[in-house]
Parts: sequence; C-alpha cells; structure tokens
Amino acid sequence: MASSPKRVPIPKNGVDYRGKVVLAPMVRSGELPSRLLALKYGADLVWGPETVDKSMIGTTKRLNPHTSTIDYTRTPSNQSREPSSTSRESVIFRLHPTRENGHLIFQIGTSQPALAVEAAKLVAPHVAGIDVNAGCPKPFSTSGGMGAALLQTPDHLASILSALVKEVGKVYEIGISVKIRLLETAEKTKTLVQKLCATGIIGLTVHCRTTPMRPRERAIRDQLRMIADICRSAGVACMMNGDVRDRNEAVQLMQEYGIDGAMIATAAESNPSAFRTREDGGLLPWREVVEEYMKTALAVDNKWGNTKFTLSHLMPGKAEVSRRVTGCKRYIDACKLLGFEELHSRAQEVDERLGISANNENHDIRGKRKKNPSALAAGGNMVIEKSHSIGRGGSLSERGVTAVPAMTV
Repeated sequence: MASSPKRVPIPKNGVDYRGKVVLAPMVRSGELPSRLLALKYGADLVWGPETVDKSMIGTTKRLNPHTSTIDYTRTPSNQSREPSSTSRESVIFRLHPTRENGHLIFQIGTSQPALAVEAAKLVAPHVAGIDVNAGCPKPFSTSGGMGAALLQTPDHLASILSALVKEVGKVYEIGISVKIRLLETAEKTKTLVQKLCATGIIGLTVHCRTTPMRPRERAIRDQLRMIADICRSAGVACMMNGDVRDRNEAVQLMQEYGIDGAMIATAAESNPSAFRTREDGGLLPWREVVEEYMKTALAVDNKWGNTKFTLSHLMPGKAEVSRRVTGCKRYIDACKLLGFEELHSRAQEVDERLGISANNENHDIRGKRKKNPSALAAGGNMVIEKSHSIGRGGSLSERGVTAVPAMTV
C-alpha cells in the first residue's frame, strides 16, 4: 500500500495553499478594495502588497468605525515634529477582519530576522499566513537587501524564514511561506529551493522569471517540475506565478507541471473577474467591474490616489472616459462622470472623511498659492525644495519605500 505524500502540517489558524488559485502580491494594485473584489470573483486566497517591516514597526492599530476594518497607521515622517490637530495619519496597511478572514496572506519586505519577526507579530492575529518577498527586482527593495537581493544570500534568507516559523508561525499558529524567482541556472535554483524547504515553511511560490527579466518577457517554466518535485518531497506546497491569464489556465498549468497552486497578477490587475471560470461566464465587461470596484473602494474609504491608479488599469486605455477619470480629484467627480448616481451620497461622505471635498481648506490654499505671485515669491520655492528632499528618499511612504505621487491624496 502506497504511503501518503509527506506534508508539513498546516497550523490551526493557517491555510493550505494546495489547489488554490490566488491573487498575487502587487504594490498599489493589491490594496484592500482589489483584494475584496478578487475574493468576490472567486480568488481562493489573496496576498497583500509587499509591506516593508520598518514601515509597520511603530504603527498604531485601530478599528475603523466607518469601514469595520483594522488599520495600521502612523504620522507621515515628512510632517513637522509637532503635527497639528488636523494632521492625517497615513494608513500603512488595512485589512478586513471578517471579509478576508482565513483568506489573507501578509507579504513582508525584510532583510533582517529580528525586524521581520517584530513586524509580522503585529498582523499575525489577523492573517492566515506571512509570506516573505524574496523576488522583487525593484531597486527600492533590492537596495535595502530585500526582495530579489535575498536570493544572493540563501543562508541569510533561510535564517529569516526559520525565525518567522519559530517566533511567529508556531506562536500564532499560522503558516510561513516565501516567494522567489528563478536563479541563473537550474542547479542554483535547486540548491536554493532545497535550503528554503528545510526551514519549516508551508509554501513556496516561484515567479517564473529571473531577476533581470521584465514582465513583458515571457515566463520560463522549464524548471517548474523540478521545483515542484523538491517541494513535494519536503512536504511544502509549491505555487507558480508568471503569465497566468485566468482560473482555467491556472488549473491547466497546475495539472501540466504538477504544481499545487497558481497566482494571477497582471491579468487580475486589469480585470479581477479573471478568477471566474469560463463555465461561469469568464471575464465580465469592464464597466460592470469598475462599478463594483468603486462600491468596494468607497466602502473601505480607500485613498483616492490609489483608487484612481487602479481604475486606470480597469478601464480601456483608449476610452475617452478613462482619460477623463484620471483627471478627477475626488470620488464624487468620478462617480458623476461614470454615471454611478447611486454612489453619489457615499462618495461625498468619503471625500469629506479623506479631506478632499470641494470645501477642503488645505486644497483651496494650495490652489491659490500656485496662482498668487506673492505667495510664489514668498514660499513657492520652499514647496519645490521640500518635494525634492522627499524624492531623495528621506520620507516613509505608505509601503515604507520612496513615495509615489499617484498614491498621495
């Protein structure tokens, strides 16, 4: 009688990645509204966007009475040492404790075991797992020794995972996993995967591209079977990422390469109904998806800058309405433009809470300063200089990395 395949035990509060088609971690495109919409359309699990450990440490955890979400916030580091009573705290990470319960994996950007553990403990009671980003090729990540830079120091990466398994996974009874990229040779990838699978992780995801490869370059799947075999022998779930267009293709690839699960990234960024099976109708029309996204974004008070960014991916680029929406400065403007009359009242409420209503004093002052010659002479250059100093990396953004203008309300 054949013995059952080896499996690393799934903790009580964790989740098995096997048989799952999930939303990949994407900075800016993986905020709460996008995750909730992916779950609505059939995603089995959702990964949060990479959140840097240092940006989480020192945050204040709050239960938001307007949205029923748990918000991790902090005062922006580019504000004065004594912020006024009207200063707004930045939301570093936001989750929905009921709608994401048992489905959310928190992805952490880290380069040190102690910092990884400290940050992970903050969210561990509210997530099904912690995933270490060891694949991001962007300079903001690799320059700090995080992301794909960890692939060059396998022992150090293994020490981070081992610390998380021991001090977070076992304590909070959730799973620890890692997401990597292919190395220069199959032999190097094999050695890396073997080392990581020995740390006690429950899952490993491989992005089927090497670090230098860009998203437009076709994913390489030649090493998938080898990686899947190593993971299987260690009892670790193996997932893939790279050029997966929809749920049907994800299932087909799982069967073809013997992997346990698959992530959908850019296809879900363009249309999260990619998680629907073709038998259930497949992709929905973009306008229907956009309306549902707006409802979801308003329900959780999502930052308008992030909502506008997401809308730019959900709407056809050549559509006139897409160009006009990108020029909107408030939710109410976009809802009127798109004809979502039933959302007008909620949009006005959210705009007011976010401080972007038409009567917002700060907004009006900024607008007058640009048009007032005396204001420009007195303070205009100071504003420009402050902006430049932030760009040099002194500030802490929503993700703990260099600020991105489109994310700022």
